[in-house]
Amino acid sequence: MSAARQPGPARRTDASTSADPHLSPEAVPAVDPGIRRREIAMFLLLAVFIWPVLSIAVVGGYGFIVWMSQLILGPPGPPPV
Repeated sequence: MSAARQPGPARRTDASTSADPHLSPEAVPAVDPGIRRREIAMFLLLAVFIWPVLSIAVVGGYGFIVWMSQLILGPPGPPPV
């Protein structure tokens, strides 16, 4: 028959005693203020300028496609009687 499995000693898994150097608090580099400022500026550029312009362009493009299709195919609805 098989022997019962004995539990091993308790292992600590917190970052201070971890064997992985990427998890230790000393391995985390400090954030450069210049990089943070550029990241905030890029976010504001995207949020305030690029996404609104892009959304207006997409809606306008869809409206143009509908307008041109109605110009070629005629207005929507049943055919005139």
